[in-house]
Amino acid sequence: MKNIKIIFLSLFVLAGFWSCNEEKWLTEEPLSFFAPENSYTTVPQFKKALNYLYGTLRTVHWEINGDERTSLHFGDIAYAGTDWPDAKFNNFNTWFVPTGGIANVFWETGYRCILNANTILNRLESSLATGDDKAAIEGEALFFRAFWFNMLANVYGDIPVYTEEITVARADFVRAPRSEAYQQASVDLERAITLLKDVNNVDDGRISKQAAQHLLTEVYINLGNYAKAIEVSSAVINHPQMGLMTTRFGSQASQPGDPYWDLFQVNNQNRKNSGNKESILVFQYEHNNSGSNRGYNFNRQGLPFYMNLRIIPVSGKVPLPSPAPTANFQPFRDFPQSMGGRGIGVIRPTDYFSVTVWSADGTKDYRNAPYMIVRDFQIENSTNPALHGEWFVADGHYDRLDPDGIPNRKLREFYPFVMKFARRDLMTDDVYVKNSDGSFRLSSYGDRLLLYTNMDNPSANSSMKDEYLFRLGGTYLLRAEAYIKNNNMAGALADINALRTRANATPATLSEINLDYLMDEQMRERYFEDYRTVTLMRMGKFVERAKKYHPRGVNVSDHHNLLPIPYSEIERNKDVKWNNNPGYN
Repeated sequence: MKNIKIIFLSLFVLAGFWSCNEEKWLTEEPLSFFAPENSYTTVPQFKKALNYLYGTLRTVHWEINGDERTSLHFGDIAYAGTDWPDAKFNNFNTWFVPTGGIANVFWETGYRCILNANTILNRLESSLATGDDKAAIEGEALFFRAFWFNMLANVYGDIPVYTEEITVARADFVRAPRSEAYQQASVDLERAITLLKDVNNVDDGRISKQAAQHLLTEVYINLGNYAKAIEVSSAVINHPQMGLMTTRFGSQASQPGDPYWDLFQVNNQNRKNSGNKESILVFQYEHNNSGSNRGYNFNRQGLPFYMNLRIIPVSGKVPLPSPAPTANFQPFRDFPQSMGGRGIGVIRPTDYFSVTVWSADGTKDYRNAPYMIVRDFQIENSTNPALHGEWFVADGHYDRLDPDGIPNRKLREFYPFVMKFARRDLMTDDVYVKNSDGSFRLSSYGDRLLLYTNMDNPSANSSMKDEYLFRLGGTYLLRAEAYIKNNNMAGALADINALRTRANATPATLSEINLDYLMDEQMRERYFEDYRTVTLMRMGKFVERAKKYHPRGVNVSDHHNLLPIPYSEIERNKDVKWNNNPGYN
């Protein structure tokens, strides 16, 4: 009996102990799953978190199959070959709306990345990371946070700015003035520069001190601090490991071409193996690697839908091009027959880009050379020998295109081919079409046919090579912008002419230098390497230049220098009332 009493007393005491520590007892300890408490401890764990930020940034710039990111190439440089004349992409009044996808194109992604960067930075101090590892992790996380604050402010204006780790749902965010977002980005980047290594001391594709300085240049311009922008961009330009590529280099140096052409050839973007001193931050592509399963998808959206071309001869309708996209594999020709990939004709260059901005030099400018922007091709049509080998434009066949009742067919199916992201040779065998005996299937001109099975097949839709996010040509343009805004036209002239001289173009004169000339030079030097809409919005020039150069500029309204805040975000943030950007309901 005594023992029974002791047992009951013990249970009673234990029950009291449990009841007094109920909160601790019910607290979930992550032993068999990942949570912030056990996922941000070791250096490999932090690197995995950073890899997510790298991968997301690459995805934002490369995967432009979606309508929203595709439309960010429009403005003064391009318009939609589809939906002509006033539907969808070509009508900003119905496309730039708070309930549309374009409103959310950067918002959700940007804040997801800021949340992750904040978590990394918050957890780093109590982690096992030390020394160079800790410095690199902090520097890279600060870069990503600054990148997204700057980007979001560029396109949305006033935005929430916060640096603390978010651990519970909130509905009380406040939109800070645009300048506060830029200010936070500058603070982050100034700190990152003290932590990051020089570009020659980091692995290909990783963020360096020069990448942070390049971005900080833009941020300082956005803040109106032009003297600091000039100072920090000069640190990049004058670094001994940096330099514009003015002589032939890399994988195609033995082929006819020029230094600008070499910048965009396979294996030439990363500096360590190619000798490219112009690269600053390069997105990496690794074929058949699940971590990099596709390249830049510009070829799909940006090349014309040439595979659908038909002309009206004396009788019947005659198909013109080869039955599959081709990649040039023969020695360099004046007009490479490679079509660069499978285009569907969505991003059509404006006449201003295709013709006007090159008028001073024409094809003398390397950036407009016949192998950079292809404006004609030889017809391949084995079933109609009379057409085979003739030039599509020069021999008058463009004028005989069959509209087949589709008003925009000519707009979509043929326009100049932008070959900056196209493929030539040096690709793996599995991207080519093969005959039953295993040999490569060739066009009649000796070019290999690219494999295409579906929209996700990378061999015909994407660039399948590394591509730049930042390169030194862009740093020169940013410094020139700062010089102009700081009333130093001579400094801007020198920077612009450094690019024009490299491109074999006629040097500009002092009387020509202004912001409009700079924006034309941006177009000539950087076309389709970044989202033109973002650049125009950052500079407050989208409305002006789209109205002037977009063929449906009538569909641009005065409030389109900013994107709308997503209506869904306004609804979610129920504890603080947000007004949308002016002009958006």
